[in-house]
Amino acid sequence: MKIIVMGAGVIGVTTAWYLAEQGHEVEVIDRQPGVGLETSFANAGQVSPGYSTPWAMPGLPLKAMRWMLEKHAPLVVRAAAVNMPMLRFMTQLLTNCTHHAYDINKSRMLRIAEYSRDCQAELRRSTGITYDDGQKGLIQLFRTDKQIEHAHEDMRLLEESGVAHELLGMDDVLKYEPGLAGARQILKGGLRLPGDESGDAYLFTQRLAAMAAEKGVSFRFRTEIEAIEAASDAIYGIRTSAGRLTADAYVLALGSYSPRLLKPIELDLPVYPVKGYSLTAPITDESRVPTSTVNDETYKVAMTRLGDRIRIGGTAELTGWRLKLSQDRRETLELSFNDMFGGADLSRARYWTGLRPCTPDGTPVIGPSGRYSNLWLNTGHGTLGWTMACGSGRILADRISGKRTDIPSLDLSLDRYTS
Repeated sequence: MKIIVMGAGVIGVTTAWYLAEQGHEVEVIDRQPGVGLETSFANAGQVSPGYSTPWAMPGLPLKAMRWMLEKHAPLVVRAAAVNMPMLRFMTQLLTNCTHHAYDINKSRMLRIAEYSRDCQAELRRSTGITYDDGQKGLIQLFRTDKQIEHAHEDMRLLEESGVAHELLGMDDVLKYEPGLAGARQILKGGLRLPGDESGDAYLFTQRLAAMAAEKGVSFRFRTEIEAIEAASDAIYGIRTSAGRLTADAYVLALGSYSPRLLKPIELDLPVYPVKGYSLTAPITDESRVPTSTVNDETYKVAMTRLGDRIRIGGTAELTGWRLKLSQDRRETLELSFNDMFGGADLSRARYWTGLRPCTPDGTPVIGPSGRYSNLWLNTGHGTLGWTMACGSGRILADRISGKRTDIPSLDLSLDRYTS
């Protein structure tokens, strides 16, 4: 079967890889000059199934109100960018801020993320792919006793999902991350997730795309996808800057831009861009940087070792599709890192921003479009596209090929918002 994948980020490329492995003829279309040049380019570097948590959680409304008064808040809403799509997303997000919804959403996210981590490990074994990867776990760092109390609630769900974890005092935290010694006075402890990993998503996407090309996958770059052409129950082509392209099936993996293509064909995809930022800085002192990856729970900032570099990523900003870099957000990343470590030259850091495609319940949309028999969706991964990429690609390839998926997947489709 000939399949067109729209989008050459980490989600689109992993989907193309697994489809090609199952014998399909695959073409990947993207407006950029290469793979992984948008949201996949400089994310936080974490493959973190154990840290898979929806933004929509009990207590978020009160936290959000407090954060509006803080300069270094982890969530920022730009008033000038408020419009109906943003208000709708925020309303849907708030309806998921119940204990019942949180338990369902987090359990579902853990299911995908754990499976994806296992798929990625198998991919490393079978291909030998490397990407500044590490398998040393993640530590979520707590500055307050209240954060530790909340961690106990998450530990219950981790236990139910079979995810390895351990709550650590500072002595044990420092055994894993001795570079935190200077921050001991501001930290209360941490939650270690030994099954979590790290790696450069851009490097992974580049190398996997090269291997996919060797399998016969074709890539068409610098090509704008202008519209999806649909009949009553099927897609019959896509209109692009290179002309009209056709296939037997189509996969939409365009992240935050996916809803724009679906709206004209009357599909309502609840995905909204949540802007994130990162710094990538050279290491100057090996003793004062993370050995693996840590998360500052207060500022929601991730700090990850990628070879001879440190990636500092985080914050969530609701500002539409604007890609302007914010000096305030940079200061938040620098503040968090300097509180914890200090062994990197932030003056030489590369500052970057990208749009995370978020759903109100935190779970991506993976599966059939519903209305159109040959249109499939793989989008809405939020901050966890890198974490969930391999599993999402494998799930979708299995479904398109008519195979039974390794994990339950019916509740990942778009129809969970309409049923």
